Amino acid sequence: MLAGPREVALSGLIGALSYALDITEGEPPGHAVRSCLIGMRLADELGLGAGARSDLFYALLLKDAGCSANSARMAALFAADDHEAKRTSKRVDWARPFPALVWSLSTVAPGGSLRARAERLRAIRDEGEVTRSLMQARCDRGAEIARMLGFAEATAEAIRALDEHWDGRGQPRGLEGTEIPLAARVLCLAQTVEVFHRARGVAAAYRVATSRSGHWFDPALVDALGAFRADPGFWASLAEPDLSAFEPRDRVLIADENRLDQIVEAFAGVIDAKSPWTHRHSDRTGAVATSVGALLGFEATALRDLRRAARLHDIGKLGISNQILDRPGRLTDQEYANVKQHPVLTNRILQQVPGLSELAPLASSHHERLDGTGYPNGLTAGELTMPMRALAIADMYEALTAERPYRPAWSPDRALEIIRVDVPRRLDQDAFAALDSVARAVGPPLGIRPR
Repeated sequence: MLAGPREVALSGLIGALSYALDITEGEPPGHAVRSCLIGMRLADELGLGAGARSDLFYALLLKDAGCSANSARMAALFAADDHEAKRTSKRVDWARPFPALVWSLSTVAPGGSLRARAERLRAIRDEGEVTRSLMQARCDRGAEIARMLGFAEATAEAIRALDEHWDGRGQPRGLEGTEIPLAARVLCLAQTVEVFHRARGVAAAYRVATSRSGHWFDPALVDALGAFRADPGFWASLAEPDLSAFEPRDRVLIADENRLDQIVEAFAGVIDAKSPWTHRHSDRTGAVATSVGALLGFEATALRDLRRAARLHDIGKLGISNQILDRPGRLTDQEYANVKQHPVLTNRILQQVPGLSELAPLASSHHERLDGTGYPNGLTAGELTMPMRALAIADMYEALTAERPYRPAWSPDRALEIIRVDVPRRLDQDAFAALDSVARAVGPPLGIRPR
């Protein structure tokens, strides 16, 4: 368990968690961090002051904070993997009708019949203003999360205007020219340059930037990019990005225990926004787990850690397609195997996060069982701590009392009956007794709740 108060650099914490946002966007890990370095190099060329640099720095790291808010709708509209749809959309000029049409044709219902794909395109057309509504959900949610984390309004507004374009044809508000906050203009250019630089190199990235100058991008920013396009040392540094090289020295922000709780709460919201079927699952699992832990006699520090781990236990699901998460029918063996990898991804993400890395084994153990039949590691009773046992039973109870695409929500009594079958062979007897007491004493919201 974590011990004692401590402080960690907020940049390292947010930078590590941005890898979860990269996965949600279908990008390779490090996309946001590399975009941040490109954006901050642009800030150097522009001569931005300390305050503006600090606002920009965190906006770059959190630019995709709202990315999960439109995942389910995008997957449903396009009948496609939301990760692939998001990834490919960054590589086309979607603001122009013909490239947008070509992208749509290549994206909808992959592997489906011509008729099925045509029906999807008609549905998208009939939906009306699809692009705007998808971008609106994403950008508004991203700005909201920045505010939840206590960042300046300039940071939130930069994220909100991420996809606005210099010529006014961007989304979601159609801002034009200097109506777009400068930081947002930097975000838009930096992420595009990162995508094309990683795929094709500096020259290709610069060609895309210049071809979209005055269209997507502020021409002055493209000129600033040109000032360092021939700096091989900078571009080579993106292979192993170091945020400390560009973090505003006089505005280094520190995360104490209260700030850590804020960040955990915000990212729990990112996780739960991935699917309409998991609304507040992370938060409610945390409430159930800590109630169980309190009855089991956990001390304050252990309860704090359990609550944090519970809120982040499904962060690995950001890497699972909504075509799988929201499926009303039975999954294929391969799809189920993919789902079973989400605790592995949870462990991988949290291990990189300063201040939260010690929670990785606990958060990633929620599907382990005492008899070794759980996943992903087949841990047995001797390897499963009491917090792990409490989290496993809390996660199962919360899931059973929630509606899912393939079944209605069970009542608290029915959920307890289902869980009792696995006690004590697979689930801990003391943890179940505590859960039973909590569920019967409290009921809703720890029990069934309407949607």
